[in-house]
Amino acid sequence: MPADTPASARSEVEALLARAEVVEPLVNAICTPHPGALEQADLLDREAAEGRVRGPLHGRAVLVKDNIDTHDLPTTAGSLALADAPPPSRDAALVQRLRDAGLVVLGKTNLSEWANIRDESSASGWSAHGGLTRNPYALNRSAGGSSSGSGAAIAAGLAPLAVGTETDGSITCPAAFNGCVGIKPTVGTVPTDGVVPISASQDSPGPMARTVRDAAALLTVLAGDGRDFASYAVPGRLAGKRLGVPRATYWAYSTHADAAAERAVALLAAEGATIVDATDLPELPDQVWEDELLVLLAELRSGLADYLATRPGDVPRTLEEVVAFNRAHPDTELAHFGQSLFEKALDGPLAGSPEHLAARARGVAATREGGIDAVLRAHDLDALVTPSYAPAHPIDLVNPEHFGGSCSGPAAVAGYPLVTVPTELAAGLPVAVSFWGTAGSEATLVEVAAGYEAARDASTGPLPEPTFPTFV
Repeated sequence: MPADTPASARSEVEALLARAEVVEPLVNAICTPHPGALEQADLLDREAAEGRVRGPLHGRAVLVKDNIDTHDLPTTAGSLALADAPPPSRDAALVQRLRDAGLVVLGKTNLSEWANIRDESSASGWSAHGGLTRNPYALNRSAGGSSSGSGAAIAAGLAPLAVGTETDGSITCPAAFNGCVGIKPTVGTVPTDGVVPISASQDSPGPMARTVRDAAALLTVLAGDGRDFASYAVPGRLAGKRLGVPRATYWAYSTHADAAAERAVALLAAEGATIVDATDLPELPDQVWEDELLVLLAELRSGLADYLATRPGDVPRTLEEVVAFNRAHPDTELAHFGQSLFEKALDGPLAGSPEHLAARARGVAATREGGIDAVLRAHDLDALVTPSYAPAHPIDLVNPEHFGGSCSGPAAVAGYPLVTVPTELAAGLPVAVSFWGTAGSEATLVEVAAGYEAARDASTGPLPEPTFPTFV
């Protein structure tokens, strides 16, 4: 059961709605509040009073990223092309699991439009439909992408739980930037039917929350496979764990992130974990990242058409029609950046083509057997630990974003899990560490992450709450 469980679903929803009146105008994390949230809460309270509790999260509120289908709320992926369409005819499978588990769907969160696959010079956290989401720790700083609204909402106290999606960094980055916990599961752990797609090879919905235990409890619902991930989120299990530190490439791009991660490693060691240094992945050539982009764009083209075919109303049915819509609405859709990646997808190979299959095979070979698995096996490791991202950069709707480095790439191409946990504030902004593992290692990563979180709390306390300063 998550900490600070409220007396009733209604009391939690009422408090969250009151909170939203105060802070939502500052952060703009929620693009579509659910008008029936209180009615949902009342129904669940009646069930609880009658002894019909659906599970540990019965009556808790959750926000859902606006690229995940809800039958009773619009699903737009941030695009005006879908903003006026009727809601999807049915819930995404993961949303049905939320409802079956007794969660209150509080609303939909803003995202980087089309989950940040539209343009090479996009601005994270902006969509034509939802506007710009801001970081609660500094309103001039990025909330990350593409699950920007989900991360900012958790940090701002707008919900205890949220769902994001990741293709490469889209849970990990906003979790790091906004000082919350994010779990990107192994691809396939959480179903993606009813989720606006980028890549069948890499898309992975996952939970975001204030604590590892809360995120793990939500993962239990999302995965729906009988595993109780929250049961692994207990302190005291770091003794005997072997954790690798791959310093080449995935450290040394941010002095702030490095310093915090070094302190995290020291805490892990103090709790009994064996730290194995210089457990570096083989250097991945540029070809891997070129192949990743080819795979994403090829799968986007076919996957998006399949998804759009499920939507009722007068909506675009193909990527070509989405591109045409944007060109017809340049003052809104193309106000800040273009659609170069969409256009590349239209000119590139199709999913299932020899080029696509070869690129995918090279990426898998380099990041699985030749990468993460090779290092874990060679050093008998339970997990790897690295800084997650540098502190959030200033929002800039004019110039392209710049990321000095990140932790997400190898796990993204491999389809492997990441668990991201905040460490501290650096210059007033959150920084985090991420724990990497092999396929299906979520339980181990949750165990390690919860052990670190408990050690952090004992040493310095939880991350300070955001104060919504206008400038850092």
